[in-house]
Amino acid sequence: MTPGRVFVLALLCAAYVSLVRGACAEVESDTDAVAGQGFKLGCLSCKMRLEVEATATVDWFFRSKGEPEFVPIFSFDGESSLIRDDRFEDRLEWIGSSNTPDLQDASLYINNVTFNDSGVYRCRFNRVLYYEHYEYEHEVNKFVKLTVVGKAFRGTASIVSEVMMYVSIIGLQLWLLVEMIYCYKKIMAHGEEALRASAEEYLAIASESKDNCAAVQVAE
Repeated sequence: MTPGRVFVLALLCAAYVSLVRGACAEVESDTDAVAGQGFKLGCLSCKMRLEVEATATVDWFFRSKGEPEFVPIFSFDGESSLIRDDRFEDRLEWIGSSNTPDLQDASLYINNVTFNDSGVYRCRFNRVLYYEHYEYEHEVNKFVKLTVVGKAFRGTASIVSEVMMYVSIIGLQLWLLVEMIYCYKKIMAHGEEALRASAEEYLAIASESKDNCAAVQVAE
């Protein structure tokens, strides 16, 4: 293999590593908020095929205790947001994906949490995947059951979520390391093959030149 092909292979490995580095890990949201403080409503929906272009919009719904149905409270289309329920006016803040039409993080921040915020929240992704010859619409729903308490304490769900987050991060880093080592070994192997090929070609040329010189001497 020529050095040029080795260089191309290195570029392909670097591109693949960049895809691995951009991998997404879905982590469950915390479920216990403290009255009077802020709270992050987490919602992640990772796209399985990173190479496929996509766009997504997000809608949040809320069902408080005693209510039979979910009601819309917030929408985000990748550029602008809209609070759709007066109970959350000036209290909801988008902290999810930004500067991209392909939304994967739809997290919200609730300012000044009240006991009336207890209930079930539904996060809905409306995603469109763009393939070469067609488009595929896909809907993903995530649910967060929020409990508002008067005093802060750390529940089991919060601890488990944090542990899973760190496990996911470590796992992705190990995967990245393995891919880098694999690519490096493959590049080195092809590089050695290229050097051996060059050496064999040089020896062949030298041997041919020697034979030609011998033939000329005999002819003289």
